[in-house]
Amino acid sequence: MSTIAATAPRTAVRKASRRIRPPRVILHAFLIAMVALWLFPLFWAIFASLRPYGDTVLHGYLSWPANGLSFTNYQTVWTQAEIPYYYLNTLVIVIPGVIFTLLLASMVAFCCTQFSWKFNLIVLMLFTAGNLLPPQVIIVPLYWVYLNTPIANLGSIDIGNFSFALFSDNNLLYDQYVGIILIHVVFQTGFATFVLANYMKTITKEITESALVDGANVFRIWWSVILPLCRPALAAMATLLFTFMYNDFFWALVLLSHGNKRPITSALNNLQGEFLINYNLIAAGALLACIPPILIYILLQRQFVAGLTLGSTKG
Repeated sequence: MSTIAATAPRTAVRKASRRIRPPRVILHAFLIAMVALWLFPLFWAIFASLRPYGDTVLHGYLSWPANGLSFTNYQTVWTQAEIPYYYLNTLVIVIPGVIFTLLLASMVAFCCTQFSWKFNLIVLMLFTAGNLLPPQVIIVPLYWVYLNTPIANLGSIDIGNFSFALFSDNNLLYDQYVGIILIHVVFQTGFATFVLANYMKTITKEITESALVDGANVFRIWWSVILPLCRPALAAMATLLFTFMYNDFFWALVLLSHGNKRPITSALNNLQGEFLINYNLIAAGALLACIPPILIYILLQRQFVAGLTLGSTKG
């Protein structure tokens, strides 16, 4: 009898927990609606990219194409718009930008978290406060600086139609790969410093002190001791920085005058004509431009998640 009496309340609790509660139904309905709202533009872009532009002009966007879907727009963008060339342009800008940003941010975070000195908190706050500055505020003086800053011309690296100038081919920062790399490093270092500093705070200072006692210099400790311990955080930041720099449209459009130097996101602007805009072609180009960030996230997904979770707690 006692066993039956003990199991009866448990059964009642289980049945009560299985009841459908109105707040939970509303929550799930809201989440499903948000997912559908978020995925709709993506599916619409895929549909538009697979549809001939002539059929869209005749029947409008809200109709099924008479001859079905095809990959003609993708073939046109890949060949005529020279998408592989702009992929290379983007990598030339993004890869050095990510590397230099991580190196600089990790140095600042290392100095501000592993050593106690008078202005470490102020320096960390200054680097973090840089994220609060809208880029549009400084575009006029920055544009003037780029037009009046002399840069050495040390030749170029030519690979087929691609030409990468060593520093500058016009003796200025304006209209140069190095200028875009520099502005990305400046604007992304603050955010990277903030994230890496929070992660490095979980590393005990005794490790740095022990290395100093053993005779290692500060640079050796940063390179050989701290950076290997921050590998998950560095992988997470590399993924984020790659996405931020890859998706940039503003800086390349303003600070690069030649269309053949622009990264792929800004180069999509070249697909529109003066009197006609083929949105189906632009949709195909935009979807092709989405491929590298997705691949980077898939490759670094495990370390990305580990970097976000391991830095959340100490110990």
